[in-house]
Amino acid sequence: MSNSRLKWQCRRGMRELDDLLLEFLQNHYDNATQTDKCAFRALLELPGPELIGYLLHKEQPAAELERVIAQILDRTPA
Repeated sequence: MSNSRLKWQCRRGMRELDDLLLEFLQNHYDNATQTDKCAFRALLELPGPELIGYLLHKEQPAAELERVIAQILDRTPA
């Protein structure tokens, strides 16, 4: 999947969420492991409320998504 398509999928209509997802895409995605890239793409397929629940720690994500969620929330530069 192209980065331009991923960038489009990062747009969720909620500025804070868009910023988190776009920041991961721009700063970490290219150097991420294949497993993390797959997990990120899977996150982008989720409905907005479910994704927000995971990023706000209101819902427990599937184990395969936990690592990439932690990376998204860790806003340190690459």
